[in-house]
Amino acid sequence: MNNNNIDLKTLSQTKEDTLTVTDEPSSSPKPISDVHDSCSTTKATECKLKRKLDLVILPLTTLLYLASFLDRGNMGNARLQGLESDLMGNSDTKFSIALTCFYISYIAFNVPGNIMAKVLQPPTALAIAALIWGTASTLQAATFNFPELIVCRLFVGIGEAGFGPTVPFYYSIWYKREEIAIRNAFFIGCGALAGAFGGLIAYGVSFAKGTSIGATWRILFLIEGLPTIVLAVLIFLLLPNRPETSKYLTEEERTLAVTRLATSQSGGAHTKNFQWSGFRRAITDYKIYVCAVIYLGINLSLASLSGFLPTIISSLGYSNAQAQLYSVPPYACAAVFMILMSFFSDRTGCRGLFVASAMMVSCTGWIILLTVVNNQHARYFSTFLTTMGSFAAIPLTLSWVSNNCANESQRVVELGMLNGIGQTFSILAAFIFPTTDQPYWYKGFGLNLAFNALSALLAIILYLILRFENARRDRKEGGRSSDLTDVDVYTYNDLAPGFRYVA
Repeated sequence: MNNNNIDLKTLSQTKEDTLTVTDEPSSSPKPISDVHDSCSTTKATECKLKRKLDLVILPLTTLLYLASFLDRGNMGNARLQGLESDLMGNSDTKFSIALTCFYISYIAFNVPGNIMAKVLQPPTALAIAALIWGTASTLQAATFNFPELIVCRLFVGIGEAGFGPTVPFYYSIWYKREEIAIRNAFFIGCGALAGAFGGLIAYGVSFAKGTSIGATWRILFLIEGLPTIVLAVLIFLLLPNRPETSKYLTEEERTLAVTRLATSQSGGAHTKNFQWSGFRRAITDYKIYVCAVIYLGINLSLASLSGFLPTIISSLGYSNAQAQLYSVPPYACAAVFMILMSFFSDRTGCRGLFVASAMMVSCTGWIILLTVVNNQHARYFSTFLTTMGSFAAIPLTLSWVSNNCANESQRVVELGMLNGIGQTFSILAAFIFPTTDQPYWYKGFGLNLAFNALSALLAIILYLILRFENARRDRKEGGRSSDLTDVDVYTYNDLAPGFRYVA
């Protein structure tokens, strides 16, 4: 850090020298032109660096999320292909338990899994996580009884716990505050695409009769599990580790990558080691608990759609094969809507109002499902709204939490807490769509509507609180500064002078 600070101070001094305007009339226009050219050159160089990072970081992480969502959500498709009858005796309760086991281990290992990314290099932690859940997901194809399936689901959850919150943290060590949401959207967008691809894959696999492997759900687990193992190897070999040490960048690019974050509040303060002061600040930060409750409502809908969307569509009067196919369009639209929402959130520097808007879209969908009982076309349209709203809110909330953590240790803990607490309602989702409630599903639809509305309300309240707090700090400190080159990295957090929240 000392070398980086020296470079930044030199850079700052150079900037001051460049901005100095002498008393000689003949030379006064030159510095202004030089400053303009220098700014343009710096911006172009920074854009080139971001393109180079995006070229490798985004494809690898988004593909891995695509794989993770396929492995997490394939139970809903496998159910319609005979998994429930073969291993569970057509028991709704056993199917719900199988869904729940994933979330139990996922919740329990969220914070430890995210801390692992801070202790190890992030690519190493991500590769280990992907190898664990990819292997477990593939082995589901070899299960012949209910307990074997449960063990596999537990290990899928353990692996994905070290992945889900780690990628948003990983983005934060490479990108600025205003650059994160759109990238989180591409990342989470692959979850929506996974729902689309999952439906297409399941639809195709449903016609694979008479193979030596046996039931079509076994083929489904193999097709969706094996690519994750390949991706784990690619992540370990190709994903850049940190800006200051990455061999993917040249020396000049490493310097630019470090300095552009260090001269803003984007990267925050960081050290190589995990700092327990960041842990203490995280568990005492009221904002993470508010965001976690917001995330409860989001994940209730996400888990409901992941586990039951094909079943819900089937209950509208479509065959099982048609239900697999008709689950594709809502996910595809959700991916586009999510990217648009995150793009405008980054451009405006606002998170809370966009989270609230997304949840209101989802609420509208649940209202239609509850109140319109005879028009199946309208009910199918409402699945678009619920899917679009709940998916769009995920990258926005992840970015919101990440943006408002002032150091890496606090950030890894809060992102882990967000996922750990927020995913508890995913367990609830496994039990609110019993087949006896079809086709109206009043309990499932009603609970989703209630908690989506609560999420929207809390997002607006937190937005107003953070706006008020930023204004209070501006008045107290006489303005704001984004330069973090002289902060004490061992004590700096979001309560320190100079820090401002993203509302």
